[in-house]
Amino acid sequence: MEDINLTVAKQAVEWIFEANFAEERPSLLNLLITSPGGDLTAAFALIDVIRGSAIPVRTIGLGQVSSAGLLVFTAGTKGMRVLTPNTSVLSHQYSWGAFGKEHELFATVKEFDLTTKRMIAHYRKCTGLSEIKIRETLLPPQDIWLSAEEAQKLGLCDQVKDLK
Repeated sequence: MEDINLTVAKQAVEWIFEANFAEERPSLLNLLITSPGGDLTAAFALIDVIRGSAIPVRTIGLGQVSSAGLLVFTAGTKGMRVLTPNTSVLSHQYSWGAFGKEHELFATVKEFDLTTKRMIAHYRKCTGLSEIKIRETLLPPQDIWLSAEEAQKLGLCDQVKDLK
C-alpha cells in the first residue's frame, strides 16, 4: 500500500513507456492499485501516460483505492477497471496547505480552481456523470466511502470480481 507520489508515478510511467516502445509489445498492461491517496500532480502525470498508452491498461483495485489513487484507477481502459469485492473506495475534495504573501495566496487559489476543474473533467470522462452529480457524489465537502458495488454503480469501475 503506497501513496501516489512522484517516485511511484515515475516508476509506473517508465514501465508503461518501456512496454509501449518494446520490440515485442504486450497486448495488455495490468496496473495494481492499493493506495490511501497521495499527490495530485503525480497522479495526473500518470493519468496522462495511461490515457496515451497504445497498450490497454487494466487497472485492478485491491483493499483500498482512495483519493489520488482513485483518480489513477479510473483512468484505466474502459471495460478493464476491476475492483475486488472487499475494496473500499474513498472520494473527496483535495486539500492543500497554503501560506505566503497575499499575491502568492491568490496564485494558490487559481491552482485550486484549475485542479478542481481537472478532477471534474477526469471524472466526467471516466464515469459519464454530470458535473453536478460529481460534485454531489464524489466531491462533496465530506469524505465519501463507497463499497466496490457502489463504485460500480457510479461508473468508477467496470467490474467487481474476485481474482481467480
